[in-house]
Amino acid sequence: MSELSELKKFCKLLADESGKVINKYFLSGVGVEFKEDKSPVTVADKKAEEIIRNLINKEFPDHGIVGEEFGKENAGSEYQWIIDPIDGTKSFIHGMITFGTLIALLKNGEPVLGVINQPVLDLFLIGDNQTAELNGIKTKVRKTENLEEALLLTTDHLNVEKYQNIKKFEKLIHSVKLYRTWGNCFGYYLVAAGLADIMIDPIMSIWDTAALIPVIKGAGGIITDYHGQDPMKGNSIIAATPALHKPVIEILNS
Repeated sequence: MSELSELKKFCKLLADESGKVINKYFLSGVGVEFKEDKSPVTVADKKAEEIIRNLINKEFPDHGIVGEEFGKENAGSEYQWIIDPIDGTKSFIHGMITFGTLIALLKNGEPVLGVINQPVLDLFLIGDNQTAELNGIKTKVRKTENLEEALLLTTDHLNVEKYQNIKKFEKLIHSVKLYRTWGNCFGYYLVAAGLADIMIDPIMSIWDTAALIPVIKGAGGIITDYHGQDPMKGNSIIAATPALHKPVIEILNS
């Protein structure tokens, strides 16, 4: 078995073990704390990240880790794992399924593997920039070629107004067939699975972004920041089918 296959198998273990914890707390009335930036965090976020960290440290003690809840370890390592144990904590708290676990593996700063795991629905999506598989079956983005046929998603409409040009975003809304806030990592899952066409987030952190890149690319989509540049160097994301990415960029940056 190749190294990549072994790493993918390990990613499935990380998703399965963290998912057990998340499922235990979902719809349980779990308590909520607030971090310094006023974003919510729960015991499920913390325990899921602890499990992922412990498994990585046991299997790959020389690898680095960057997690949303517990910071950095081995920052200078060639291989770095980027973890968001629950992307969409607000959705998780309120019993919505639009959340998931994001796990990325970087080699020399470039994402080589990405995972979107939705444990409640048992959806395990993994990409390696060349292919993407959903529960072991290859998946591809849709072949939508015209904006007027497209489904556009974002996480929070108010964030667009806060961080980007809302008038240009509203122009895009009026150019597509359907617009919904089916967001967080779940929106990117929908794009990679061929169920939506465009997913946009106007503000992102490294643990939000890294895992999405190998997944969207592996499914045949295009992923950049809001301005069409390298998403690892930006702080926003646009993921879309190949034919739609360019017109979306043009509308948002005209």
